Amino acid sequence: MDVLTGWWDDFFWGSVVVVQVFFVALILMVLFGLIGAAAKLSDNKVAQKIASGYTIVFRGTPEILVLLLFYFGSAIALTSIAQIFDPEIKYLDIPPFWAGSFAIALIVGSYATETFRGAFLGVDPGQVEAARALGLSNFKTFIYIQVPAMWRLALPPFGNHMLSLIKDTALISVIGLEETVFIAEQAMGTTGKPFTMFILVGAIYLSFSTIITLSVMRMEKYANKHLEVSR
Repeated sequence: MDVLTGWWDDFFWGSVVVVQVFFVALILMVLFGLIGAAAKLSDNKVAQKIASGYTIVFRGTPEILVLLLFYFGSAIALTSIAQIFDPEIKYLDIPPFWAGSFAIALIVGSYATETFRGAFLGVDPGQVEAARALGLSNFKTFIYIQVPAMWRLALPPFGNHMLSLIKDTALISVIGLEETVFIAEQAMGTTGKPFTMFILVGAIYLSFSTIITLSVMRMEKYANKHLEVSR
């Protein structure tokens, strides 16, 4: 382990960056998934087509390509807009942290859209009818009745989406974010020990994945405890 001397702090802070990206992307992923599912289930044909296009494009395109296109495409767009107001501006871009978080959230959110859509379809229609009979608006029915009811059904596959999200954070190293893979590449160049460095990265990601898996198992148990009581 002497080869890691001097790199422990770097790997620690790289792991902190991974956790930060994960939570930001998780919030965005849930948002994209709920909006996409609501659009697919709506009566608005335009919203349905947009949501279908979103899931087709992001589920059918390599993740690394989406990340690169979003990062460099956003830089080109920002620079073009900025130059309208100030022609002397040469280059603007979104920080890798935000570009990466947004990109992987869009990718995994396209899968979450289908998960949430299926879960919403599994909600007992009687609960929705009861809510409307009580005078709740469509929005309040969606927020207070449908979302809580569908969550229990969506939780198992949602755990897989969380695992995909944490693993996809490793991709962001290609746009310069200083997370664990980026640190490992730097350490490899200095020490000449690629196997050791990437084994450590693998152990870090395995630890994160284990924590997520155990957390989802606890959430599933909590969500289904009323079923155990009723037996």
